[in-house]
Parts: sequence; C-alpha cells; structure tokens
Amino acid sequence: MSEPPEAGEPRGRLEEALRARHDALESLRAHGVEPFALGYEPSAHATDLHDRYADLAPASTTEDRVAVAGRVVLLRRHGKLSFVTLRDATGDIQLMLSEEAMGRNYGLVRDLDLGDIVGADGVVATTKRGELSVKASELTLLTKALRPMPEKWHGLKDPELQQRQRHLQLLSDLDARRIVTARAQALRAVRELLDSRGFVEVETPVLQPVAGGAMARPFVTHHHVLDTDLFLRISLELYLKRLLVGGLERIYEIGRNFRNEGIDRSHNPEFTMLEVYQAYGDYFSMMELTQAMVRAAALAVTGSERVTFRGTELDLGLDWDRVTVLGSVSEQVGEEVTLDRTDLPIIAERNGVHVDPKWGPGKVAIELYEKLVEPTLVKPTFVMDFPREVSPLARPHRMKPNLTEHVDPVVGGIELGTAYSELTDPIEQRAKFELQRQAKLAGNEEAHPFDEDFVEALEYGMPPAGGLGLGIDRLLMILTDAGSLRDLILFPHHRPETPRS
Repeated sequence: MSEPPEAGEPRGRLEEALRARHDALESLRAHGVEPFALGYEPSAHATDLHDRYADLAPASTTEDRVAVAGRVVLLRRHGKLSFVTLRDATGDIQLMLSEEAMGRNYGLVRDLDLGDIVGADGVVATTKRGELSVKASELTLLTKALRPMPEKWHGLKDPELQQRQRHLQLLSDLDARRIVTARAQALRAVRELLDSRGFVEVETPVLQPVAGGAMARPFVTHHHVLDTDLFLRISLELYLKRLLVGGLERIYEIGRNFRNEGIDRSHNPEFTMLEVYQAYGDYFSMMELTQAMVRAAALAVTGSERVTFRGTELDLGLDWDRVTVLGSVSEQVGEEVTLDRTDLPIIAERNGVHVDPKWGPGKVAIELYEKLVEPTLVKPTFVMDFPREVSPLARPHRMKPNLTEHVDPVVGGIELGTAYSELTDPIEQRAKFELQRQAKLAGNEEAHPFDEDFVEALEYGMPPAGGLGLGIDRLLMILTDAGSLRDLILFPHHRPETPRS
C-alpha cells in the first residue's frame, strides 16, 4: 500500500506515491478486478449501525447481514487478518477482513490504498475490545483512488486550502460536513414556516436585462442569439414584485445573487438570498416574520434559540431591540444627527469616517451608521428608518419626512438582510429611479438603474406590501459560529493560485 506524503515533503515523494497507485491499478486489472465499478447497493450506514447495535457486547457475532460502502480512511494489515475503517456520508464503521471468511477475495486487500472506495458484505459483530464492525465475507472495489489524501487523514489545516479544496476537507474532516447539513436544516425550517403561513415558493430569472433591486455593481454577459447584454441578478426583488402586481399575495424565493464587489469575511461575489413579499403587510409585519424565521432556523440547526457567536451568547428567542439609524448615530457621536445639518461631512471626519464630497446627507448618515454603529450591535436588533436617498425601493415613512420604512436586522454586528414597507406609488418610484440615474451619471457605479418595465408594472397597481430579503449565508455564520462567510459557502471565490513550478 502506498502511503500519502506528509505536507511539506518533496514533490518527488508525491510522484513516487502516484506511481505506486498506478502500479496497483494495473495489478488489479491484471487480476481481473475492475477498479471503477458501475454501482453498489449498501443496505446500512455507519451511524445507523452504531445506533442499532450500541448495546452489543464485546466479542459478539450476530446473524444480521448488511452491506456497507464508503472510503478507506485507515488500513491495518496483520497477515491473514486486516482491519479497515470505512467512512460513509454519516460516519465511520470498521471492517474485519480475514482470509478465512473471504477466501480468494482476501487478495484484494493487498492492492488497497487509503482513499479507495469499497463495498463490503458481511455480518455485524464486535471485537474483543467492543468495537462495532462488519465481519466481511465479500469485499468489492468500487473506485480506486489514484491520488493520496492530505496529511494522512489529519485534514487540511490551512483555511484557504480548506476553501479551495473543499472536497479534501470534507473527505478528511467529518465535522466540516456540518456546514452542509446546517444549511439544509435552516432552509428546510424556513420553507416549512413560510409554507405554513400560506406563502408560495417561486422562481424568477437569473439573467436579467436590467440589474435592479439593489445598489450594487453587476456582472455583465452577452446573449449572442438575441445580441443583447444581460446581467446576473443582484437581487430577486423586482420580478417578485411583478408577481404581487399579478395577484400572488404571499410569495418567496430562495436563490443565488451575484455582485461584482469585494471579497471579505462577510462578502462573496455570489451568495444565497431569501426574499419574501406579503401583500397588505408592512415593515412591522416583516420584522415579526424575520424573528420567526431566524428562531426556526436556530432551533433546526442548534436545537436552541440561544446561540454562541464569537464568544457571546445571543438569545434569538427574546423580542429584538429596535433603534433608528439617525438615533443610533447620534448616540454614537454624542450629538444630534439630522439630515438637514450641513456639517454632516465634518461630523464624519471628526469621527474618523471618510466621506466623498459628492455624497448627499443620507449617504453620509449611512456611512456613519455602517462604520460606527452596526459593528457594535451584538444583540439581535432592528435598525429602522433609513434615509430616502439610500432606499430607492422603500415606501416614504408615514410620519418622518426624508426617511423611509426600511429596516435592517442586525445580529452579532452583522447585517442579515433588509425589509421594507414597499413603495407602490409608480410616480414616486419613477422619481426615485430618476435620482438614481443622475447619481450614476455623476459616477456612482452602484446607483440603481432606471427600470422602465418595472415602473409600468407598478402603474397597473401593486397592493400595499411588506418585503424582506434575508442573507442565508450570513444567518448561517451566526448559527454555526463561523469565522467567515467563505466557511459557509462550499466553493467560495478566491484569487487565482500562483502557478506551480
């Protein structure tokens, strides 16, 4: 059996291991063994067996016959008796392989390597030390691994390598698989809650003629047959609102968004969003729905409404705090901040926040909030009432001039999404789009584009509604206490690797 080279060993050792595996491949074929099988039907998984036979006494052999399949992660040969640790999707189970029980089939053990995928048929038993095992009477090679696994199965330790080669991390680290199950559990819980409230799941276009619904730089592509540029969507919003116009009163979509922006602990160019729209709701109903979905996801993933994130216990079951943008900024800087103050840029500079001279007061206020306030909001909090300047799709506030009914849920200092009382007035929407067009002409690449088709849809009449966008990846960061968004995305984007010499 060829052993994988240790990390940091000369490349010659790796090449030697690769040659040895190819030699084993040829040996198998010479003996009539197909190294890449068509299929196999396991009848049990490792975790199921451990649960079912938890009380089986040491040195016991049952008459219960099972078939298991998985990857060889440990192999110990002792002449006519060998032990294999097999890893499947649920965990590890030991195989007891003996020449006595397997006959000529035992010869296959000679050409096994760590990483090979095998199937085994036999009876359930325990060793003298009580380790649950499958005492195999037949072993089948399903896939021959031609490349050695990392670090002798101690796993990839470098975080960037874990993300670049997620397949190897998942192979060697069972705990890493929780990011897959946590996502599935959270999404299932969210869907069940929304379905129970009468919401209908829908799908809208990923390729769009206008990149709307958010203020972000899109990715651009070209459709050759139609001879037109299209954009990968930056938001799900505007097509979902068209469905509200069409009479669908409660809808949601879970899908990928794409934004041509930076990469850091809480940003990735593609990410998963949930967007929900409820006719006859507003941003208060969306706050209640947000709390309910976050609690349901927490219970599904952790079994509790209390989670620990970056060393702090967060109680997601309590009613969330509520603050306003301007009120929280005023408290942070020690003086009242309003949008009619002409010295907002001076206040910003005095507090170490750089602003662009082209920005209006609303944008300056949001910059102050994002730099000074948002990172401090550790307890679950709703931040309400954003300036109209930065909320082109939200309804004007019912009581406060120059503000909108726009709220962001923030947990652990991380914005999880945004919610609105939706703007339904097409005249107001047209005027806001025009302001955004002027901002884009002035050099703001992330200003919202003018979407004439959407405005025309609004002119047919959209009911009053509440809308919510929730970042699934960011929510999972909180629920799993992950250090970075990229830890939760199976295959995040990275700069290209330097070519190997």
